Amino acid sequence: MIYKIKRFSGMLALFLAALVSCEKDDDVTGPENSGNGGEQPVTEIFLSTDKARYDPGEEVEISVDEFPSNAMVRYKHLNEVVDEENLSSQTWTWTPPSNDFRGYMLEVFSEDEDGEEVILGTVAIDVSSDWARFPRYGFLSKFGDIVDDKKEGIISNLNRYHINGLQFYDWHYKPHAPLAMENGSPQEMWRDIIDREIYFSTVEDYINLAHQNNMKAMYYNLAYGALDDYEDYGIGEDWFLYNDRNQDRKDRHELPQPPFISDIYLTDPSNPDWLEYLKDQNDLVYENLAFDGFHIDQLGSRDDVYDYSGNRVDLPNAFGNFIDEMKQDDAEKSMVMNAVDQYAQENIANEEVDFLYTEVWSANSYGDLTEVITDNYEYSNNEKQTVLAAYMNYDLAENTGQFNTPGVLLTDAVIFAFGGAHLELGEHMLGKEYFPNSNLSMSRDLQDRVTKYYDFMTAYENLLRDGGDFNYPDVSTGDGKVNFGSWPPQASNVAVAGKRIGNKQVIHLLNFSQATTMNWRDNEGNQASPTPINNLLVNLQETGDISKVWFASPDFEGGASMEIEFSPRNGQVLVRLPYLEYWSMIVVEYN
Repeated sequence: MIYKIKRFSGMLALFLAALVSCEKDDDVTGPENSGNGGEQPVTEIFLSTDKARYDPGEEVEISVDEFPSNAMVRYKHLNEVVDEENLSSQTWTWTPPSNDFRGYMLEVFSEDEDGEEVILGTVAIDVSSDWARFPRYGFLSKFGDIVDDKKEGIISNLNRYHINGLQFYDWHYKPHAPLAMENGSPQEMWRDIIDREIYFSTVEDYINLAHQNNMKAMYYNLAYGALDDYEDYGIGEDWFLYNDRNQDRKDRHELPQPPFISDIYLTDPSNPDWLEYLKDQNDLVYENLAFDGFHIDQLGSRDDVYDYSGNRVDLPNAFGNFIDEMKQDDAEKSMVMNAVDQYAQENIANEEVDFLYTEVWSANSYGDLTEVITDNYEYSNNEKQTVLAAYMNYDLAENTGQFNTPGVLLTDAVIFAFGGAHLELGEHMLGKEYFPNSNLSMSRDLQDRVTKYYDFMTAYENLLRDGGDFNYPDVSTGDGKVNFGSWPPQASNVAVAGKRIGNKQVIHLLNFSQATTMNWRDNEGNQASPTPINNLLVNLQETGDISKVWFASPDFEGGASMEIEFSPRNGQVLVRLPYLEYWSMIVVEYN
């Protein structure tokens, strides 16, 4: 968020440098049917759906740019075909089965001249009545005087990634007065804390466009904060947090002026007057803008703070109470709260939040990253999903350039394999905690690849994010092409992680065999591409009554699943893995 100046290193100068090109035109982050720099294409045709999420019984509208005359389309839930038909039009509809909370993969295929099946393109479909079951969270960060075509294009791009919720970052006027009012009506334009122009019509249009695509629109604000003109709004001195028991110094977050218009003075999130004041402000927002809920931000761990009476304030407990108060006031609204570096996450997890959201700072390795996800499962009794705000190529983003594709894909693979989601996509991809920063762009190849990763996460959500018990299967290889190792990963190895869910054993192979860093952030953008491997012999220590083994990878044929032969032998099962690049998934099904 705008106010967190990388607190764990205090690099204010770097933060300011990151603002230099924040207002330049964003790159187009949407996938397109185009070349990818000579690298292996993921698909040959471009498919899209009309919404990011569907209610049970709702019709799905699908579009394709082009297809051969012999093309067919089939719809799979996991590896099971649920429907199949000839493809005869560039636009058609399909009504999924009535089951709630199901992911599907649509595969368009044909036969080549040798009679072999060829996957031409894929797209995922999510049927879920509640976005919180499988959240795929994105953001919006620029609300100037934007033409309609650009707004529509941005939302359309995010829809293709199946983003089903949007955080409206720094849309507001002031933390203590989120909606700028004049004579009882919203102002047409106001300026935010860094003096950017914000247009009411742009915010309103984005909310409407989000709803047309079945995305939730979340209103962003701090839980506790006011600018230096707080007295003009009737905010009392006894509403604030103080650094000492004698009220000599208000706790504040200092910001350079300019470009910022004020420091942030922290109010007491447990103060009843502040709570009632902010509820009224929220009600004013909801009366004028159709936001679906409140994305609550905080500033992480702080030194001891005190209320106006000199009592030490327990902020984690206060945050829990804050969520409860906001939910009681607007029971139908969604609630999400940022746990900065996991601060107060245990308290947040026990409240009525839709899912758990962590802004990651001190968890540096890939293993650390997955610990955040598994800790969140534990905090919520395995009831709530996790979204990570994890900023890629952080140091590289001090200047203009491009995101490093291997770094992004490896991090997404790790997060998705462990059931998390990654807040990274908006008008551009995120490289900094100040969301409008768009110094780094996505290459066309990265756009295409990330599209398939989001298709994969959506299509296989019932394996990746729908319960089960994590485990670490015993896997080896018999042909010496790579070294296998258990989780957490080590350089030069393919890391193995798994999950038992129902009658299925899921085995994830995450390829770090050419990794140049084990820091998921890939700060300088130097992570190396793994060398793809075809037909890898894999030995699984499986002794159960196996009915089938199948495979899927976001790096291979658009994530389409395929059954593979298996050979039981002396307590092992031997399979030939068709392809391993960044991430491949093997699923063993038992009778």
